[in-house]
Amino acid sequence: MSAIDELIANNRARASTRPGEPAPAPPSRAVAIVTCMDARIDPIAALGLQPGEAHVLRNAGGAVTDDVIRSLAISQRLLGTREVMVIGHTRCGMQGLDEGGLRAELAEAAGAEPEWSIESFADLDSGVRESVARVRSSPFLLHRGRVRGFVYELETGRLREVSAE
Repeated sequence: MSAIDELIANNRARASTRPGEPAPAPPSRAVAIVTCMDARIDPIAALGLQPGEAHVLRNAGGAVTDDVIRSLAISQRLLGTREVMVIGHTRCGMQGLDEGGLRAELAEAAGAEPEWSIESFADLDSGVRESVARVRSSPFLLHRGRVRGFVYELETGRLREVSAE
């Protein structure tokens, strides 16, 4: 049985015990969280959230990319979120990644360089600050002033706020 088949079986078992109606689409806490896709991080559990309380956007490195801005614009304009948390984390694989090497590997395999940015970073706090700055400077977002950046420490499970500088 493949991993996907196991996940489908897990879903069937969970769905059979699900009570009532799902939560409404607008998140009740009116917050959107941008974080890394790293499987070691469970942002819902780490922040003590319940289903329906927040939008969680995940990608490699937790970078605020054009696609994240697109999702945040929809989250704010159509679903009422007013605050944004950007959360990086310690021991992230995007920190110090050889972006040039990966771009070359992708170009060789695909016959063309990707049109998107890899978004690696040298310094964790600086990477979080850059993502926060992208949210704050986007003309597509309604609530640009209510964004804060954090680092999730894998070693302790604690959040550390990153100063705006």
